[in-house]
Amino acid sequence: MPETVRRKRLNITVREDIIEEAKAHGLNISETAEAALVDALKKAKETAWLRDNADAIRAHNERIERDGPMLKPLWARD
Repeated sequence: MPETVRRKRLNITVREDIIEEAKAHGLNISETAEAALVDALKKAKETAWLRDNADAIRAHNERIERDGPMLKPLWARD
């Protein structure tokens, strides 16, 4: 992530044993927490997109099942 991105100070609560182990392994807790949040946000957005588009995905899959693909792949053509 570019260093020009503004950062905001935040207080979080984490189990002591995890903090101590992370420090013992030389992990930067802020960077690790930020990476975990980026990952969690990506998964949450994917889940929301799939939920929001479930009807369209279902309709598309039903059409493919019923009519087949609109174009045959090159390898399947006569």
